[in-house]
Amino acid sequence: MTTTHGMSVDIQTPDGVADAYVAYPDNGAHPGVLVIQDGFGLRPSLRSLADRIAAHGYTVLIPNAYYRHGRAPVIELPDFIDPAQRPEIFQQVIPMIRELTPELLRSDAAAYLEWLAASPQVAAGKVGLTGYCMGARLAVLTAAMFPDRVAAVAGFHGGPLVTDTPDSPHLTIGNITAELYFAHAGEDQHMTPEHIAQFDKALDAAGVRHRTEVYAGAQHGYTQADTSAHDPEAAERHYRELLALFDRNLCQ
Repeated sequence: MTTTHGMSVDIQTPDGVADAYVAYPDNGAHPGVLVIQDGFGLRPSLRSLADRIAAHGYTVLIPNAYYRHGRAPVIELPDFIDPAQRPEIFQQVIPMIRELTPELLRSDAAAYLEWLAASPQVAAGKVGLTGYCMGARLAVLTAAMFPDRVAAVAGFHGGPLVTDTPDSPHLTIGNITAELYFAHAGEDQHMTPEHIAQFDKALDAAGVRHRTEVYAGAQHGYTQADTSAHDPEAAERHYRELLALFDRNLCQ
């Protein structure tokens, strides 16, 4: 196993300073990866996820998407998150999720991508993106906004990817040049079979290289080890597919 280092960093954006976590191997520069958080935010379990990806040979950055409301953790979170027992958590994070408009995302993502490009731990070339829950939606939008900077995009139990608004991710994909992999949860009201079919149809029509899978029986949030939705088997499958995607597109 490759030895990795992890540290907190601050990234200047047009709206302030975003705190973030970066993990990287100790032997030179490696391809860059931007991880976009789930709705619960930057926390120890996501830092561990970054460490695991980094150990495979990547420099991994996870910003605090809610930095406009303070440094992570922006809200108090238990060590184990069970939304059924703690509904107030959603009441706190949903307004912050809704604030992340495409305009703010473009501004923030540009700053994160510039930080990666300037880091001595990041090799020259395009980066990979992976997003979880709301982060999968933001990853698609980011890839469409910066097609010349992104080589691979993965989304896990993501949503919503199909909406009736003009900024729906499925309407923006025509600009994407990256390869996409999406693994939907079999039990997920955010992405119904109808939504998945519509998203795939849009990807096919746009000629985007992609593969979509449904992890049968998995719940929304299955990758997140500190939540009640965690599914160890599905989470391990996610790592295999994610790293294979990055290896195909970032290590050439």
